[in-house]
Amino acid sequence: MRKFFSKLKYTGIALFIISSIIIYLFMDAVKPKELLPIYQPAMVNFELVDSTMQHIKKYHTIADFALTNQNGELVTQKNYEDKIYVADFFFTTCPTICPIMTKNMADIQSKIKDDDEVMLLSHSVTPDIDSVPQLKKYAEEQGVLDHKWNLVTGDKKQIYELARKSYLAVKTDGDGGPFDMIHTENFILVDKSKRIRGFYDGTNSEDMEKLMSDLEILKASYAEEE
Repeated sequence: MRKFFSKLKYTGIALFIISSIIIYLFMDAVKPKELLPIYQPAMVNFELVDSTMQHIKKYHTIADFALTNQNGELVTQKNYEDKIYVADFFFTTCPTICPIMTKNMADIQSKIKDDDEVMLLSHSVTPDIDSVPQLKKYAEEQGVLDHKWNLVTGDKKQIYELARKSYLAVKTDGDGGPFDMIHTENFILVDKSKRIRGFYDGTNSEDMEKLMSDLEILKASYAEEE
């Protein structure tokens, strides 16, 4: 009799474990998957959106561009094809927020350096000062990995229009002229379809943690499609 109850006990334990696993798998299957929003101009603080675009509710993507990186190479959307990337706007002589932003971008680089799915893109807002040699010097000082992170310079009007009309990153108006100057701490998460999936304060450590978390959510959404 004792042996019978002993076997019964072990059977009960086994059934409990199996049922717990089944319940866990079921709950995991029905749990809604985390997805990031796809930001449209109409969803963003109107101060960050050009007045000509504030009504747009769908189909917003980052415009095509042609800029030059720290190695004097042309960088276009082709370099970021089928990539997730983090973009920002900086200048090498900035003494205030840019050093913090660059450090945080370098921290992101260290975490994604072996991840072929993710890249970084930093646009100079003083392209007249930030020549290719200047960007190269800065890149070497900051430990930039050329295959992961492009620091780009080029036509000021193009860069400023990207900031205002594509990345929705700047509160000030302007035309990209000689006296126009933008200064933004925003990091922007862009998906493989050139859509904005998140905005983050590039000087804030909590926002950087949120960015990395959102990056994993975004990567997981692509993994599920495969």
